[in-house]
Order: sequence, then C-alpha cells, then structure tokens
Amino acid sequence: MSGVLEGLEPRKVFTYFEQLTQIPRCSSHEKQVSDYLVEWARARQLEVIQDQALNVVIKKPASPGYETAPTVILQGHLDMVCEKNADTVHDFSKDPLKLRVEGDYIYASGTTLGADNGIAVAMAMAILDSPELAHPPLEVVLTADEEAGMTGVQQLDPGLLKGRILINLDSEEEGVFTAGCAGGGRVEFTVPVRKTTPRYKHFYRLTVKGLKGGHSGADIDKERGNAIRILGRILNGLKERCELFQLSGGSKANAIPRESQALLAVDDPVWLAEEVARWDSTLKYELAYTDPAVRIEIEPADAVKAVYDQATQSKVVHLLNLVPGGPFQRDLEHDVVVASNNLGVLTSDDEAITLTCAPRSSIRSLLDHFLESAAAIGEILHIQVSVSSLYPGWEYATQSKIRDLCLKTYGDLYHKPGKVNVIHAGLECGFFVEKIPGLDAISFGPDMFDVHSPDEHLSIGSTQRTYILLCEILKGITKDY
Repeated sequence: MSGVLEGLEPRKVFTYFEQLTQIPRCSSHEKQVSDYLVEWARARQLEVIQDQALNVVIKKPASPGYETAPTVILQGHLDMVCEKNADTVHDFSKDPLKLRVEGDYIYASGTTLGADNGIAVAMAMAILDSPELAHPPLEVVLTADEEAGMTGVQQLDPGLLKGRILINLDSEEEGVFTAGCAGGGRVEFTVPVRKTTPRYKHFYRLTVKGLKGGHSGADIDKERGNAIRILGRILNGLKERCELFQLSGGSKANAIPRESQALLAVDDPVWLAEEVARWDSTLKYELAYTDPAVRIEIEPADAVKAVYDQATQSKVVHLLNLVPGGPFQRDLEHDVVVASNNLGVLTSDDEAITLTCAPRSSIRSLLDHFLESAAAIGEILHIQVSVSSLYPGWEYATQSKIRDLCLKTYGDLYHKPGKVNVIHAGLECGFFVEKIPGLDAISFGPDMFDVHSPDEHLSIGSTQRTYILLCEILKGITKDY
C-alpha cells in the first residue's frame, strides 16, 4: 500500500480506491480482485455471492428506520481497460499502478488509472463499511468483464436480486444523470494470410503515433484520429510500390487506437521517406485541432524471407479503407452521436490478419445495418466476418422516480440544476433493465477525463461531492419514496 492518497476525503473511498489500484484487474482477468472483495465482505459479516463469471453481489440490511424502504441495487464493474504508453515498463498481470496527485487530479504514471470503474467499487465499499450512514436495504453488484463485452452482467442471475431501483456508478461527468445509452457489440474481420518471396530489398517499420485515443463511446464525437484507419490510408497510398508482412494497432476494441504499425519492403528508400513526410504533413494539417501531436515515422527493419502475396495485401488494405469508422449518424437536435464504429484492434500472425471493431447505436436498426454492411464487405473481399458480445441499449423512460430524486437532491445540495442525458457509450444498465422487469435506473459518477488512455485522471473534489450526493440520495429512499 503506497499511501499516495492518504489524507484525501472521503477517507474510506480513497483508501479503498488505492487498494484496488494495487490489484491486477484487466478485463477477463478479475479473479484476484473478485476474490479480494469476497473475503473483504466476509470479514465484515456481510452476505456475499460470487458466481462463475466472477461477479460479486454483496448485501447489506437497511439501517434503523429504513427496514420497509425499497431495496436499492448499487452497481459498478470490477475490471479496467489496461492501456500503457509505448515506453512504459509495466506488467498489468502483476504490477501495481503507480499513482500520483497533481492538484485536484489523480493519475497513474504511464498507464490507465482504472477510475473507470474502480471509483464506483470504492464508493460502494465505503458505504458498505460505514455503519453511521442512513440507507435502505442494499444489493451491491460488481460485475466482471464489462470493458471486454459485458459478459459478466450477461451471465448474472437476476434471481439473486430483489431491488427494483438501480443506481449505476459508471458515468464520468459530475452533475450529469444518464438515463439511456447505446447498444453495440464486436465485429471481427479475418483475412487469411498467404505469403510469397519479397521482390524488394529495403525493409522498414512504419509507425503512426502521437494520437490522443480515448473511449470509443464517450470520445467518438470528438473526431479524434484513429491510428488503424490512418494506417489504412497510408498503405493504400503506398500499395503500388511496397510489400507488407506484418500489421498491428490498438489494444482494446472500445479504445480509439493511438498507435499502429506496419512492416514493409520497398524498392526505393528515398521515395518512401518522401511519401512518409508528405503523409506526416497532411495528417498534421487534417488533425491540427484534435490530434496536433500526430506523427508518422519510419525506421529500418530486419529483412524477412516472406511477405504477404498480392491478394492478401489487397484484401487487408481494402478492408482498412472500407470499414466505416467514427460517427456515421448524429442527432442534430440534441447534438449526440446516434451510431458509430471504432476500428479498435489490428493484429497479424502467420495464419491471419484480424481487425476487431466496436460498433454502437442507440437505434437498433442502424446497428443492424452496420452488421449487414460488415457482412457485405466480407462477401466482397472473401474474408470471414464474425459478430459477438451484442448488448442491448437502454431506452429513456418518460417517468422515473429515481431520476427525479437525483435531480432534486443534487439541486438541494449544490444549488444548481443537474442535467439528464442519453449517452452513446454502452452501460450495463441495458442488461439490468432487460433482465429485471419494472427496474427504475439511473447512472452518475464523478468527473473523469481521458478514460481508456494513459492520460486518464480523476477529480478529487468531484469524487468528494459525488459521494456526498450518493449518500444523500440513499438517505432519501424511504418507505414513502
């Protein structure tokens, strides 16, 4: 325990958050943190359930006077997006995060912070561990694998829960109460690899770097550069005089990729240097307002005995340029993205080149249209397309008692109106609403910035205010609520 956050208030929230940053919890690798929470709950004589998906449900009886109040589900997720800078030495499977405080903000040096959604877990733990708080019966649900496709909540048995009020703590803007979200999933394109002997004798590594990246839902409207799409454009421009033999980019489907690479052979190094300089200048101009640090670099690479044959190279270059990326439909009246796609991860080995995308839409027919378009691209290029991890959207409810209570409590506490919105990012609320008929749901959280990137940071003051708000909302859920 490093104690970097020692002295911050609320003390229990930041103490538990720092403990969580010392436990590996990348998506699909949550056993250690899940087991930790089970033992933590048992040590406090709280009822706890851990299912096969590593979801954890912790139940706490009502405080005195709240025994007849309706049960509330407090919900967040255990896992985090594990991203690091290229020059950062960090093993997410065992290394604790290195925290630092700069003014009002908490960062992790060179890596994602995991405040998405570790701060929700920490708040829930603080409430469970505070006997003085007034609250209704609580069911704290901490799900696994949210960032990799929401597979944890998909496997959660709704029969474990009695609550019909859901407070999700997976939002990232203080004073904004989310009441609806997009659905989405994963689409994977697979290009089989065939190789041939290289004709060219000069080998280089081409790298796209310096992009901001970000969350493929929350930040997709910012028009930031996508390193995989940019790589596709460059390779299309170079295709007549280069041969490819390895491609990579991004690390998570739901994170806008900040870097990408291609290994290639060319006939003329001078020509390549001139083309790279031209692309570097072009992209700096195009992305001057969103990604001014973008740059394209080349460096010599080791010679290889085999490169992709012409058909393979043509298919992958066409694929990277045909798949739509970024927002492709907006609601102009409310200034929100309706439908989008993120080219998230590009990998290659001796057998195949794989592109994994994360489409989203708050209108199911538009998501279906993207899936149909993806299938058409597969047919045209004669490559495999697979769809997985589809998750439902969460439709805005015209009437919501919990939403009304949140807005009133926020206004009473901070003397300014709260805002209600529907977001383009996916939330687990969609699954809960689908699984539990009549569920009344809301989502909120403290200010977080640049989530899913190594620049992720959390506001200390906003966390303090949001925790106070959460406690007051729970206090307000009485028998007559």
